[in-house]
Amino acid sequence: MSGSSSAASTFVIVGGGLAGAKAAEALRDNDFDGNVVLFVAEEHLPYERPPLSKEYLAGKKVLADFTVADAAWYRDHHVDLRLGTEVTAVNPGDHTVTLPDDTTVSYHKLLLATGSASRRPPIPGADAAGVHYLRTIDDAAALDSVLTDGSSLAIVGAGWIGLEVAASARQRGVAVTVVEVARLPLLAALGAEVGEVFARLHREHGVDLRLEQTVEEITTSGGAATGLRLGDGSTVAADAVLIAVGAAPNIGLAEQAGLATADGGVLVDASLRSSDPDIYAVGDIASAPHPLLDTRIRTEHWANALKQPAVAVAGMLGKPAEYAELPYFFTDQYDLGMEYVGHAPDYQRVVFRGDVDKREFVAFWLDADNRVLAGMNVNVWDVLDDVKALIRSREPIDPERLADTGQPLTTG
Repeated sequence: MSGSSSAASTFVIVGGGLAGAKAAEALRDNDFDGNVVLFVAEEHLPYERPPLSKEYLAGKKVLADFTVADAAWYRDHHVDLRLGTEVTAVNPGDHTVTLPDDTTVSYHKLLLATGSASRRPPIPGADAAGVHYLRTIDDAAALDSVLTDGSSLAIVGAGWIGLEVAASARQRGVAVTVVEVARLPLLAALGAEVGEVFARLHREHGVDLRLEQTVEEITTSGGAATGLRLGDGSTVAADAVLIAVGAAPNIGLAEQAGLATADGGVLVDASLRSSDPDIYAVGDIASAPHPLLDTRIRTEHWANALKQPAVAVAGMLGKPAEYAELPYFFTDQYDLGMEYVGHAPDYQRVVFRGDVDKREFVAFWLDADNRVLAGMNVNVWDVLDDVKALIRSREPIDPERLADTGQPLTTG
């Protein structure tokens, strides 16, 4: 496109996940009639990632079910979709991006939606056959092929991906061992009170949960993984190994371009604009000040990829906008379905409302003043709006009233 169109009429989107696709959609929905170029590193049309560890591995959905739009949509909306093309450099000085063949594409505004990559810890044996990560549909297809009835899987990490895969694998008749360095699953995300709920859930479904354990080595034979050797000297035999120890935001392009970054994220304002006025960032990489929570937040949640692009596009088009959505995520594991909303890194206590043993409850994370920082509904539905209202009110609430299912979910 360099040389064939004016930079003043070209908006470039780098990153072909849900966020990139929603940005292209938002541009056309806002009647932007210039050129839209969407660079997708994978060979697949943009798709949503949560189903990879949920419905896809459970056999409930195929790729087409969670592809954001079909090829005809991009063609009909005149989006220049470049599959299998990874941008190698961003050049803010001359408003271009560089491609693998050293050609350049000019832009007027640029949106970075580069997402994350699986963290790859330096564990001996990690390069053996049979060692899996889960970030892309190709990763999921490879993992799907080994989750056969009667086989065994060792999972390193008891975060969301690890536990969702464990649930899908158990439901397919796979023997599952999960190794986690923390004392409980999801400890960093949810704290001990609710982490215990997930520990019980997985043990009840036959998962061998090895907590407070390090992985010293992935054992191999003939170049293929055979299991794990743990820090206490014990071993785990497995036909396949999944390493699920978190995600690393892809901020290499932003750093190369000289954008302000910190703590693994691209620093953006509430409109999602970076330190360069013509470059915006959304999704996993965006570290944005939250107008309600009075702190800067970067989360790797599906909801951000879905909703942030509309705000960034408004800014790119010169319209006032700010991202004020509360952080939100969800999970499905066995018979447990839940939604979490809010942000509670420094909570003081957790209040449960409902029956924790039956896994039908709402949990609330409170600060020292008994204000609700976050809430999670487990197999209890139609309460999310009430939970959001409690968080947004910033008003103290009596914990006993909060725990009483006979009382309404209000501060008054």
